[in-house]
Amino acid sequence: MPKFTHLHVHTHYSLLDGLAKVDEILDRAKELGMDSLAITDHGVLYGAIEFYIKAKERGIKPIIGCEMYLTSGDYLSKNNTREDKTRYHLILLAKNEIGYKNLMKLISVAHLEGFYYKPRINKALLRKYSEGLIGLSACAQGEIPETVINGKIEDAEKLALEYQEIFGKGNFYLEIQHHPKMTNQKIANDALIGISKKFDIPLVATNDIHYINKEDNVIQDILLCIQTNRKVTETNRMNFMDFELYLKSPEEMAEHFKEVPKALSNTQEIVDKCNLEITLGETQLPHFDVPEGYTAETYLLKITQDGLKKRFGENITEEHRHRMDYELDIIQKTG
Repeated sequence: MPKFTHLHVHTHYSLLDGLAKVDEILDRAKELGMDSLAITDHGVLYGAIEFYIKAKERGIKPIIGCEMYLTSGDYLSKNNTREDKTRYHLILLAKNEIGYKNLMKLISVAHLEGFYYKPRINKALLRKYSEGLIGLSACAQGEIPETVINGKIEDAEKLALEYQEIFGKGNFYLEIQHHPKMTNQKIANDALIGISKKFDIPLVATNDIHYINKEDNVIQDILLCIQTNRKVTETNRMNFMDFELYLKSPEEMAEHFKEVPKALSNTQEIVDKCNLEITLGETQLPHFDVPEGYTAETYLLKITQDGLKKRFGENITEEHRHRMDYELDIIQKTG
């Protein structure tokens, strides 16, 4: 039985979408004999540190990642155009500290500058901060699979080569999933397998996990209804009930992808490439260069005194000076 690692995993930090709590999903992975697992919540890293610490405690190698929202246009644009509304999914996994910092940068920009219904980035940003990251083409809502589903195979091939160029050869994988009741998934899989063979872009098998056990689909469906403001009894609504988005065992995944075993073993190839170590428990402060003739303390005193004059002019009171001295003293004492 080949080793397998889930690399597309949503926890309850994918708000009103993921159901799995960190402790529970890690315990289940351990129970199934897995020694590594990824976290890839939608657009956020809320759960990354909790996941990292708790995975290490259980002897599970944590892979830190995120499922990003990628706009086809300008991530700053919020003009209600078709391009602004189009959001493709893309999985990013941090290989190392550089990748982790780039992932944090992308997510920060996505929220602070690109937020339009969802936190968004675009390919220009991705190119700028792609070092140290592995990309997976995501679910059927990824740009490549969606282009395939729309019947534009040549366009999908060009996109696959573009993503490989952005991440670098060996750092981009075409993601295939097993959801038999999702008609479009087989269309996407067949085409992605073809593109993989034609251009030597590796495949990877995932399951887009949103909950832990098969029977949890009922609860996850209620979460989805809360998110989309719909009722469970409505038939014409978003519904993932039949897609089996649970934490499947390596044996189940091996059965699903027995025709493409390399897609399974490639999960281990990715795990081997991801070796992020996060230093915890240490205060990390930025270094500031100061002008000649100053120490950090004397320069801080100068700019604080300048700021006091700018704010209060000639009306600086003894209370102001006392407060300034008190604050600066605390900063100096605590380093």
